[in-house]
Amino acid sequence: MAQIEKRLEELGIVLPPSPQPRFTYVPCNRTGNLIYLSGQDCRDENGKLIYEGKLGSEVTIEQGQEAARQTMINCISVMKGYLGDLDRVVRIVKVLGFVNSAPGFADQPYVLNGGSNLLVEVFGENGKHARSAIGTSELPFHTPVEIEIIVEIRD
Repeated sequence: MAQIEKRLEELGIVLPPSPQPRFTYVPCNRTGNLIYLSGQDCRDENGKLIYEGKLGSEVTIEQGQEAARQTMINCISVMKGYLGDLDRVVRIVKVLGFVNSAPGFADQPYVLNGGSNLLVEVFGENGKHARSAIGTSELPFHTPVEIEIIVEIRD
């Protein structure tokens, strides 16, 4: 068994099938040795958002962290679907996270740690990344979190 697949198993994480886009875009695009993932949300294996709404009003920081973790699981699922073998990941380069925020909510970094921490749990030192945590007034489908990532890979 591949190293990263084994690590996911140890963490009790079962990857859902790679999400399929509903609109005109691709879930992953490659240039050189980098893959760029389109924004993912916190849908579970049944395609249902695990939380909906804004951080600071309908969604707590803890729920936002769970949403970010599920969103990152979906990102890993996209990587698996594109690469076939997650051991091809050299490192996570950049995470761009959007947090659906109520007026005055400014704890976006705490929310995104739910996803960032998972990357380190799964990929170790290679999961450490640059990151931006952006608060926004709305996100599609009322998801509390949307995340896109850039990943360095090997052939």
